[in-house]
Amino acid sequence: MDLSNIEWLEAKNPVEFLDAVNFMEKRVAEIIAGTAPQLIWIVEHPPLYTAGISAREEDLLHKSEIPIFKTNRGGKHTYHGPGMKIIYVMLDLKKIFAPQSPDVSRFVEFLENWIIKFLHKLNINGEIKKGRVGIWVDDNGSEKKIAAIGIKVKKWVSYHGIAININPDLKAFENIVPCGIKEFGVTSLSKMGVDFKNDLNKMLRDCFVNVA
Repeated sequence: MDLSNIEWLEAKNPVEFLDAVNFMEKRVAEIIAGTAPQLIWIVEHPPLYTAGISAREEDLLHKSEIPIFKTNRGGKHTYHGPGMKIIYVMLDLKKIFAPQSPDVSRFVEFLENWIIKFLHKLNINGEIKKGRVGIWVDDNGSEKKIAAIGIKVKKWVSYHGIAININPDLKAFENIVPCGIKEFGVTSLSKMGVDFKNDLNKMLRDCFVNVA
């Protein structure tokens, strides 16, 4: 995999969701046109819910003051808010997989393995579960989700991406069926006792370039 020539940005302040979507769509158009490099953008959002293209009304369990945004990414309902790493991946799959053919399934697997490698650095065993989107961990004997993935691909350029639960308000997930999965809960690095002395953004970048 070719993981070179990728720009990284880290937002210093919370980014409004619609501003992020507009930014991504503009950047994706520029990547397709060849006028801007690929980009990985790490942000945090104010509290909000997003509904992907497979979202069902019945998965919105309780109405709250938290706004809901419909989006064209894959997946169902999820929560974004303070204490989460939202990683938007605007990457050209033709370049990443060259000289092989671009492959969306392999790309999602790559993103999953990136998160797993990052969690491993924090002494947490992340796993992929067949038929369940996201990355799962054993939290005191219960399987719980610690990271979600939802992407959109336009002319082989990806956008949207990954959400990792660092220390968010987990109660916000109780208003929805996260990603349409009722049987399992949601957890965070904080709830699992992770010490945050390390620079998590640097760890994410180091793991990215070493995952292939």
